[in-house]
Amino acid sequence: MSETIHIAAFYKFLPLPDYRELAAPMRARCLALALRGTILLAEEGINATVAGAPSAVRAFLQELGADARFANLDIRLTAHAAMPFGKMKVRLKREIVALKAPGVTPAEGGGSYVEPADWNRLITRADVTLIDARNAYEVALGSFPQALDPGTDAFHQLPQALIQRLDPEKHKKVAMFCTGGIRCEKAAAYLLGLGFEEVYQLRGGILHYLEQVEEKDSLWQGECFVFDERVSLDHRLRKGSFRICDDCKAQVKRPDATCPGCGSANLL
Repeated sequence: MSETIHIAAFYKFLPLPDYRELAAPMRARCLALALRGTILLAEEGINATVAGAPSAVRAFLQELGADARFANLDIRLTAHAAMPFGKMKVRLKREIVALKAPGVTPAEGGGSYVEPADWNRLITRADVTLIDARNAYEVALGSFPQALDPGTDAFHQLPQALIQRLDPEKHKKVAMFCTGGIRCEKAAAYLLGLGFEEVYQLRGGILHYLEQVEEKDSLWQGECFVFDERVSLDHRLRKGSFRICDDCKAQVKRPDATCPGCGSANLL
């Protein structure tokens, strides 16, 4: 990675009864290292994306890993020429990803992980139903072509969308994917609680797949939406061809000078 900024994304579901006490020192350390991004803390775990100089990102991850609870984090690391975040935010939440389905506890068990190298073989099986667990505006930029799009605008709408489209008696094997894995982690636990027999999830999400699978062998089509100023990433995890309209938040292809939705020229 030759770019000057490294971006580390990670999450972990685990009991964090002291999550409120972790926030202030974690934010102070990030600021001292000139990191920017977002860290969400809740009683169910941590969800974070931090960006900064490579040495600063490494230092933060090493210090975080000194706490045994955060050791062996599954970290997705990408790079960019410029800082993709405006500030450093550490927030306390009820959930680190808001499914709003009481009783879903991924830390107690979820779906079966599938490595990127095995993903193509799984999702091309006739007896597997593939679900894109992301929102519709993310799916519009790219996906696996055979995936079912639940058509949601927010993650908490996913349970109802899945109930309407899936039947545990008919859909015996379900495979799910999302950007980095966290949404699938929770959605898989939700489906298992409804009685679905086999639920699989792509380990590390789309970002890990794009990192590990050669483009010539890839089944992914399009670009992957990311929640920062890069907007989307291509198959080589480089900034993609989309921008965001700062007025209506629509995705705009890079050659366009104005938003096709609202006509604004205020593009990010």
